[in-house]
Amino acid sequence: MAVLLCMKYLMFIFNALIFVGGLCLLGVGVWVVVDPDGFQSIVTSNPLLNTGAFILLIAGIFLSLLGFLGCYGALRENKMLLMAFFVLILILFMAELVGAILALTYNKKINREFYLSELQMHYKGDNASDAFSKSWNTIMIAFSCCGVSGAEDFGNASSFHEIYPSTPWPDACCRRDYSMLSRKILDRERCIHGEAGYLNNQGCFSTIAKTLKKYISVTAAVGLVVLGIEMFAMFFALCLYYYFD
Repeated sequence: MAVLLCMKYLMFIFNALIFVGGLCLLGVGVWVVVDPDGFQSIVTSNPLLNTGAFILLIAGIFLSLLGFLGCYGALRENKMLLMAFFVLILILFMAELVGAILALTYNKKINREFYLSELQMHYKGDNASDAFSKSWNTIMIAFSCCGVSGAEDFGNASSFHEIYPSTPWPDACCRRDYSMLSRKILDRERCIHGEAGYLNNQGCFSTIAKTLKKYISVTAAVGLVVLGIEMFAMFFALCLYYYFD
């Protein structure tokens, strides 16, 4: 009897942790999708990272709800609820593993060559309406950088050059007056001619890589903790299921 009571309390504790873990996953998922630093468009425009973020959101919501289900099943000694809890947690466990694999897969792709290829293939210019181009414009203006490695990234091999053959790089690469709310370009003509002090020739790769690796690191850490809690919760759910007659 004492063992059963102990297991019930442990089940309750782990389900409370699952509830908290679900809220954490939900928070991380929201952070990845809507972070205001201008990187959310890169997230939403990349299928791998976007899918992983929404898996986190869905898993967070269901984990929070399942935390209540597990607590109720243990306290009421209801075998049906405990088995339902076990099956649903197992499904979420597998979904989170898929999300972790997606995150690790994307993490391996965070290299200069990958982003240069993506930029040259998909970037359409300052006035483009697609999420990818708008995100790059936001990043280049906000961090005073240009392209992945520098202004030369917008050369002959890029989609930008095909659309604007007479313009060497976008206006987003030009130095701006940050004392003004409008962030007006200092001198576009001098920027287009590549004059020092008017063109941001430093690449954006280090900023992008650092930020995306931060996303993935935080997500992986939270995910591992939640996966560990889920494993214990499934174990105790099965034990209680076989104890209750």
